[in-house]
Amino acid sequence: MVEIRNTALPDVLLLVPRRFGDDRGWLSESWNRKTLRAAGLDLPEFVQDNHSLSHRPGTVRGLHYQAPPHAQGKLVRCGRGRLWDVAVDGRRGSPTYGQWAGAELSAENGHQLWIPAGFLHGFVSLEPDTEILYKCTDHYAPAYDGAVRFDTLGIDWRIDPASAALSPKDAAAPAFGDWTSPFVWEGA
Repeated sequence: MVEIRNTALPDVLLLVPRRFGDDRGWLSESWNRKTLRAAGLDLPEFVQDNHSLSHRPGTVRGLHYQAPPHAQGKLVRCGRGRLWDVAVDGRRGSPTYGQWAGAELSAENGHQLWIPAGFLHGFVSLEPDTEILYKCTDHYAPAYDGAVRFDTLGIDWRIDPASAALSPKDAAAPAFGDWTSPFVWEGA
């Protein structure tokens, strides 16, 4: 059983899998297509799993995306530690274009964030040695990989942006206002 919660963005969802525990610990079913379909959520097929470790708190990774035809949807969870996970609507023409939603994911709470293709994704580690695990709907394609500067959208990152640990790629990424989105909203 899984609880599906809405976020500030209609297409970005928080999934709360049920945990079964006793004095030894707990068990949680982190992915089950049949259970999600029964709850009314039919996610695309996942083709790749990624696992990332951030040693120090304040490590920001993102805002990342893969452009079409290799755009990725992601189902994100935290395996160890605690992180603040963020999705930004990057679909030109969308009523929520440039808006963001965030959720705290931790090993303790077991929550997961579904981020569809067309959204930028980023996160910041809030504890030492935080691990993030995510399922992707398309394979990594370096030629379609891109980034937008994390601190150009007014996102509350829960840290001082000036103290963020960034990769050279993320530090050099363009501001959201200077970025040309490869995504187009296909809504009504």
